[in-house]
Amino acid sequence: MAIQYRCQDERRLQTVLTQVGISGQFLNGIDYLEVSENRQTLTVHLLQSLSGPALSPDNLKINRRDLSRREIDQFVEVISVSAAGSRLTVRVEPPRDLSPYTLFIVQSPTELMPPVGFDPQLSRIDFSFFTAELSEFDCRSPAPSPDQAPPLPPIDYLAKDFASFRQLMLDRMAVTMPEWVERSPADIGNMLVELFAYVADHLSYYQDAVATEAYLGTARQRISVRRHARLLDYFMHDGCNARAWIWFRVDAPVRLQSSRVDAGQPSICLVTQTSANQTVLDERAFAAALNQKAPMFEILQEALLHPACNEMRFYTWGDGQCELVKGATRATLEKSAGLRRDYLVDAALVFEEIRGAQSGLAADANPDHRHVVRLTRVRETRDPLFGTEVFEIEWHLEDALPFTLYVGTVRVDDRSEPVSVARGNLALADHGRTVTDEVLPPIVNGRPYRPQLQSGPLTQQGRVRDRQNQWLAFDPQASASAAMLWKMRDVQPVISLRETVSDLRWTPQIDLLNSDRFAREFVVEAEGTRTYLRFGDGQLGKLPPADTEFQATYRVGNGLLGNVGAGAIAHIYAKDATLQSAIEVITEIRNPLPATGGRDPEPIEQVQLYAPYAFREQQRAVTEADYAEVAQRFPGVQRAVATRRWTGSWYTIFITVDRVGGRALDSQFKQDLMSFLKGLRLAGHDLAIDAPRFVPLDIALTVKVHPDYFRGAVKSALLTAFSNKVLDNNQLGFFHPDNFTFGQSLYMSPLIARAMTVPGVESVQVDRFQRWRQPASSGLEAGELPMSRLEIVQVDNDPTLPENGRLQLTMEGGL
Repeated sequence: MAIQYRCQDERRLQTVLTQVGISGQFLNGIDYLEVSENRQTLTVHLLQSLSGPALSPDNLKINRRDLSRREIDQFVEVISVSAAGSRLTVRVEPPRDLSPYTLFIVQSPTELMPPVGFDPQLSRIDFSFFTAELSEFDCRSPAPSPDQAPPLPPIDYLAKDFASFRQLMLDRMAVTMPEWVERSPADIGNMLVELFAYVADHLSYYQDAVATEAYLGTARQRISVRRHARLLDYFMHDGCNARAWIWFRVDAPVRLQSSRVDAGQPSICLVTQTSANQTVLDERAFAAALNQKAPMFEILQEALLHPACNEMRFYTWGDGQCELVKGATRATLEKSAGLRRDYLVDAALVFEEIRGAQSGLAADANPDHRHVVRLTRVRETRDPLFGTEVFEIEWHLEDALPFTLYVGTVRVDDRSEPVSVARGNLALADHGRTVTDEVLPPIVNGRPYRPQLQSGPLTQQGRVRDRQNQWLAFDPQASASAAMLWKMRDVQPVISLRETVSDLRWTPQIDLLNSDRFAREFVVEAEGTRTYLRFGDGQLGKLPPADTEFQATYRVGNGLLGNVGAGAIAHIYAKDATLQSAIEVITEIRNPLPATGGRDPEPIEQVQLYAPYAFREQQRAVTEADYAEVAQRFPGVQRAVATRRWTGSWYTIFITVDRVGGRALDSQFKQDLMSFLKGLRLAGHDLAIDAPRFVPLDIALTVKVHPDYFRGAVKSALLTAFSNKVLDNNQLGFFHPDNFTFGQSLYMSPLIARAMTVPGVESVQVDRFQRWRQPASSGLEAGELPMSRLEIVQVDNDPTLPENGRLQLTMEGGL
């Protein structure tokens, strides 16, 4: 029986039958093919009768194909070909497999294109010598069995822990193996079930943990939250160590070197008070302090100590009962034996009250009267009256004295002793102890290298940029108060890695997003008290070779634990024998002021709250309002106003700044503010910093005093209330610079209300309310003195400088 096949392109076939080709004649092609029962004869039915040359076996080619319809280089031999009308009879050597085949009509064995007059799409046909109907099996599908398989037990997809997984497997076993009823824990079946439940419990926890750590809002691990926040341009900090000024009393000159982890210098360790009674600890006493987990500090800068700087007296030029007033930036020191000018240049001094001004007892000294300053000028001179050699010293404005310090003397045992002194031999130290040359675990091929440090927590140290734009722990040319200020974004872990063989150094970074594939850099990631190091992958940061061995030198100590109180640091220790011998000349150590700056790592909850909004903070300035807002972010700026002006070739943004406390715009402040703004300004805009326009006022009040009060006392209280200073109760005087800013008008009603709050004032009348020497600006009728956008009210009420504003009081009544 013949088997009939048809090609799939029926539309093409019908078109060839009914439409002539471009040659003007009908094209020929294969219509269908029949295979004889003995599979030795193929009958090919064509669309048209053959009109050209007769076809021979060379014009037919039969190829075998696999199930993916790819042609295989196996051919069926064509024995003969005969034509009758539109039918070809082809005798072949039959194959013995069930593979599909394709018959081609070609021009020759070497030219596989169809003969002239044949359609190229209908010159081939797929067929097979065998079909499924020749199978020995019945082609009818068997009837379904009446006995259905038992349904599988339902699976509880809510099973997530050991108990639920164990019960789930036991329930399934009860269905699949009902004959197994043993529930003894010693049974091997129960043992296997519990083993699988244990593994499933761990896998389920891992699955939940991965899903939890995938999002900032649900992450619980600090490392995950840190990475999520960094993608939002939020820098999660790991805390910061504390700092303290340390004073040393020495019997002979000695030089103390600073601790440098990257240079591998031997460190000097400062230890808080322990049970040891010696200042310089030996190895056994230091080990005991380590076991007690006493907070330890190390020196940040090299210090040259001299006995002459242990204690220096203030020189009052023969006057008695003298004070350094609040806000002072100058003083005079008496030159003692061995004291030289170069010992004081750029030095840090601490002013300290050591006795009570009345009793002369050390126990009565006010511990709050201690202040550290950085000297900016030292002038050696001589008192022309008494011939005493002195040093006139000045210090930074930022270090201005925050209180009034009594610098006179008091009688103690028939001797004149100073109430307050200045002490040199100061060194800045920070919390943390150095761990040297710790060998890290070896690198394992095929696994990310993420070693863990043996000790913790790792010290995080604040950094600032100096005038040369170099990163330092603190700027030795800046004020003493600036040494305690830094941004948490600039905090850096104190650690250095060294390759043991090549001695190459690897440095820590906040992240590796800006590291190239050659950068020997790594990232420190903290999780609780554990500290891990993450290296690059060869694209972002260098990938450490498999044979690399690292040695780590780092410091341990961080957070609020380092904020020790004044006088807490009392001992010193040096592991190096040479240094230990040198520091034997130190007889006393203490920190006059409490250590400050220590912060614990940022809580995860705070990061999850702030990070999603961090990228919304504007980091550029375009409009005048933008420049003003950005300038107000700078420390020490109370308010700023920006004005854009055309300066001939481009625009210049003039930023008028009102500093906190009404301080003057010195050159250093302008330089620092300009550096802060440059990274945010719009290209093509120049910047200029201007001082505000202070408007001095002339105000006169007539005050009627209550009959029971003294006029003088009430007037003194009024002058204090209307001063430009910070009052004794830490409130601001009415005309304090921080109470007024740009464009803020002065109204008469608050002026009267403030006067009425002074005890003894019965009534107040305003007689004059105008700008200085401008009667036409009087605001008596309007009750207001308006200010323009760049003007600020000023009333210093200094009799020597009336042009800075004046307040006149006329007192009536009273006693």
